[in-house]
Amino acid sequence: MLKIKAGGYEFTARLEETDAPATVAAFRRLLPLESRIIHVRWSGEAGWIPFGDLDLGLGPENATCYPHPGEIVLYPGGVSETEILLAYGYVNFASKAGQLAGNHFATIVEGNEHLRDLGKTFLWEGAQEIVFAETPV
Repeated sequence: MLKIKAGGYEFTARLEETDAPATVAAFRRLLPLESRIIHVRWSGEAGWIPFGDLDLGLGPENATCYPHPGEIVLYPGGVSETEILLAYGYVNFASKAGQLAGNHFATIVEGNEHLRDLGKTFLWEGAQEIVFAETPV
């Protein structure tokens, strides 16, 4: 399980090890991860954590262009920069280069009732600290 703290809220997410094993393994190498999440520019209702040209050695895996609220995807780079996207509402994942598909590697299972509030926070108040840490099951 993954604990996420952002904008004064706490969430628990399930790592999608069966559907995205390589992406989960690459993400685990980044843990614990402390960063800032900002509102997306082109994708709709989601937060975005950019990683620039970070190469995680990944290709498409359990990829989606339309993550649902609470789904977390990792775009491994290519057409656009490497990034993590956390959906809090309707999303059509895209960049200035066009449509993107990100690897769905985690799903929030606790705290979903606060997703929209978190989204409003980073939309109206700007970048928020975000921390990801794995916890025992």
